[in-house]
Amino acid sequence: MSQVDPMWTEEARALRESVRALLSRRSGPEAVRAAIAAPLGYDDKLWSTLCEQIGVAALAIPEEYGGAGAGLAEVCVVLEELGRTLTPAPMLGSAVLCGQALLLTGNADACRRLLPGIAAGSSLAALAWSDEDGHWSPACEFRDGRVDGRAHYVLDGDHADVLLVVARTPDGPGLFEVAPADARREAVTTLDPTRRLAVVTVSNAPARRLDTGGFETERLRWTAAVALAAEQTGAAARALELTVEYTKQRRQFGRPIGGFQALKHRMADVHVQVEAARSALYGALTGDDFELDAATAKTVCSAALRHAAAEMIQLHGGIAITWEHDAHLYFKRAHGSSLLFG
Repeated sequence: MSQVDPMWTEEARALRESVRALLSRRSGPEAVRAAIAAPLGYDDKLWSTLCEQIGVAALAIPEEYGGAGAGLAEVCVVLEELGRTLTPAPMLGSAVLCGQALLLTGNADACRRLLPGIAAGSSLAALAWSDEDGHWSPACEFRDGRVDGRAHYVLDGDHADVLLVVARTPDGPGLFEVAPADARREAVTTLDPTRRLAVVTVSNAPARRLDTGGFETERLRWTAAVALAAEQTGAAARALELTVEYTKQRRQFGRPIGGFQALKHRMADVHVQVEAARSALYGALTGDDFELDAATAKTVCSAALRHAAAEMIQLHGGIAITWEHDAHLYFKRAHGSSLLFG
């Protein structure tokens, strides 16, 4: 008997409709560009509405810590919708990456202290982890109660209220809390302007260890990869939709260009990759080998978005390479996301 897709249950559909309705009103192309230029890199009022009215940041956080007690599938529903519109938001970095990192510590006191604010969207958390090469081995080291190192690609790291650091210790990686004032945080220019990243440097900074030993960095990384795959799937699907709409409107030789067989084949190829991405994401949410299924989803969904964005530019023609058109934003999101989390 086939298993029901957890992203398309009755509850998940209702969640999807709520998020999509809000984003259709508040996160159109002009709003996305305004959010990119905002001091935080996202629309804080829209984020507050998403958290207060729909509870997106609380989804995967247990009820005992102020969350909704849902699961990764519900998080993926929200991220797929955010990906469709390229809406800048701290969902992936704060609610998913940091929220799951805290849960994996097994430290109930730290979870009670930090997770309610993350779930409410009133606190913004950032996780410093990767080195300059993008390898997800800890860039920082913990020694004698202090952390040293320089972490790159920190989502929303320059303005977070809570700073978490994955650092090397003699008994393996650990999760540490560092006061934001004890770190140097620098926003960096990114290929994808809808994704805010920072470099975080800690130099002999006092740190509080949060995990109780055996911190599961691989589990955390692959959970984040699945969440990112959902975002990529939404962006790929929307890039295809916009391309199909354009080829129905653009006329050449007295007929819509979408009627030409060569273009039909190219759009059909994109459709196949988008459906493959959905299948890979389903596999990651329901399969038995989470690490393997998550790696598959990351690979397949990255390829689908890169292909969809490239064809979007090609089939739109000259207009797609103008700054005013959204095609370049999808293209940049595709290549930036394919490198995130390795």
